Amino acid sequence: MPSLVDLTSGGLLYGGDDNPEQWDRATWRDDVAAMQAAGVTMVTIGVFSWALLEPERDRFELTWMDEVLDLLHEGGIAVDLATPTASPPPWLALEDAETLPMDAGGHRLHHGSRTHYCPSSPTYRERARVITQVIAERWASHPAVVMWHVNNELGTHCWCPRCGAAFRDWLERRYGSLEKLNAAWGTAVWSQRYGAWEQIAPPLRAPYLLHPAHTLDYRRFVSDTLLELYRAERDVIRAVEVDKPVTTNFMGFFRGVDYRSWAGEIDVISDDSYPDPADPEAPLQAALTHDLMRSLAGGPWLLMEQATSAVNWRSHNVPKTTARMRQDALRAIAHGADGVLSFQWRASPTGPERFHSAMLPHAGTDTCLHRAVQDLGRDLRTLAEVAGSAVRAEVAILFDWSSWWAAEEPGTPSDRLRVLPQLQAWYRPLWEAGIGVDVVHPHADLSRYRLVLAPQLYLLDDDGVANLRCYITSGGCLALGPFSAVADGNARVRTGRFPVPFAELLGAGGEEWWPLPEGGAGLVPANSSGALGRGHADTWAEHLRLEAGGICELRFEGGDLDGEPALVRSADDSLHYLATMLDAALLKRWILGLAARRGVVAAHPVPEIPEGVEVAQRGEFTLLINHRQTAVDVPLTTPHLTMLDELEPTDHVHLPPGGSTVLRRALS
Repeated sequence: MPSLVDLTSGGLLYGGDDNPEQWDRATWRDDVAAMQAAGVTMVTIGVFSWALLEPERDRFELTWMDEVLDLLHEGGIAVDLATPTASPPPWLALEDAETLPMDAGGHRLHHGSRTHYCPSSPTYRERARVITQVIAERWASHPAVVMWHVNNELGTHCWCPRCGAAFRDWLERRYGSLEKLNAAWGTAVWSQRYGAWEQIAPPLRAPYLLHPAHTLDYRRFVSDTLLELYRAERDVIRAVEVDKPVTTNFMGFFRGVDYRSWAGEIDVISDDSYPDPADPEAPLQAALTHDLMRSLAGGPWLLMEQATSAVNWRSHNVPKTTARMRQDALRAIAHGADGVLSFQWRASPTGPERFHSAMLPHAGTDTCLHRAVQDLGRDLRTLAEVAGSAVRAEVAILFDWSSWWAAEEPGTPSDRLRVLPQLQAWYRPLWEAGIGVDVVHPHADLSRYRLVLAPQLYLLDDDGVANLRCYITSGGCLALGPFSAVADGNARVRTGRFPVPFAELLGAGGEEWWPLPEGGAGLVPANSSGALGRGHADTWAEHLRLEAGGICELRFEGGDLDGEPALVRSADDSLHYLATMLDAALLKRWILGLAARRGVVAAHPVPEIPEGVEVAQRGEFTLLINHRQTAVDVPLTTPHLTMLDELEPTDHVHLPPGGSTVLRRALS
């Protein structure tokens, strides 16, 4: 099966989205020369070119693309050739208005933007098949084309009657009968029992709360339907040629699609990453997302899009510094990426993205930004041997899209217990310590992990329960966060003391969820020898009761739950349950303490990481980033080479403000 390895034998990939259809032919030649000077090795072409490739139904204008591909090949630049189906041409919407999506209020949207298609429309699907077939047959054998790129950021939702019919078909395949659907959803509530399939519609806007099982299944249906679009175009390409990998670009922790269910269908996992330079949490969020992508890929992945500076779609678009651009690229490489591409190559002078940054800005090549783009190209060439190396992770964080969707439905005890903030809070201590982490599904093989964390796993189906219990009883260590294992795979609340599937292993059980008033509550060790110390609980608590075998480590102090357990563990230390949200310092002590007890050791050579310094390890390579406004010296346990500076081996590294570098252990 083709893969990213087929593309990176010469080192890391570097480039971006190129939109030659926006420029004249003279600019095409200038661009190839500038790409060569910048060290670009691959560009994505054709993402939004449908209206130019097929200006009228079945009238194709392809010679301009021939010329573009020829020029790029002559310049030694490989092409990731896209199907242009993310943005249908105006004529398609005018021919068949039902190709346009409908919102949850039943209003038909219009063309004039992008992603204006109904995923269930047979007309859209047929025309997408036709244009994909034309592209594949025309350019599959072109020597410039090394990878296929299906659609772009697949994520369009539609609530039209046609999607409703497709949803009913999906439900019938899933449940087999209305009797089973009614039982699974619990439609006796609010007189929602269905007597015919035709009575079931998409979860349209309604006077009050919608049924959570209904909305959960619709999200699953949408994800599966968008995957059908990917498969359909991929299969058209595969019928023409089978040697080049096929990808589609993900969007990190995107709510609209369950990427875990897609991963096995994608030859190259690729992602678009746009951390906000104005957000101090952005580096952590980016690192966590990169770990998710590497975990989905089971190895190297591709950073398909990033911004070289500012984006255009936030309300206030703070630009990246050139140092920050380098940091973001090197962070992705350190977390398993085998290439860094940007949106876009040349800044667009027109259209909604006219103020989105580019590798070649409006001001031209004689700019600080473009010189930094050239510098980054040289850096990635220097780091060629990093390609294909592995990230060692002894800790796993559990994450499941269905659980995310179900946990944040309206009607829960609190809308302040959010999934991604919980993931980020639990990830932070490990990230700050430079400890490798995988982000995996509850069904994954967990046997290789010394420690498994589930910061917020509200929904856990029976297979997930069985897998986690097997991991625990086979010698693993699982830490569950608040409001975890509450519901089964149909979002039905499990009855009994929570966490119901694990209460007897834990030696404790919960009676009631207890969101805290403003100000939270104190936390104290359960005994005088408690190593965790005091702390604070915020937002959320649960009323727990110790049973035989359970050990309390922290108790609430003050408030309604004064003296009640807040953190409990099993007697054999294999299962831990945290029933609240800890302050950052206490959470760090707890998680790093668990890691230490389980023998988790950071693979990097930094004995003590200075505050404000980010460390990540990939194989024998170590990334260092200084987030401070002042310079810092970082001591090393053994001499290392700074790969980007060609210096002699050193046992310490000097990082200027905002500085970043990559180390490799010096040979003795």
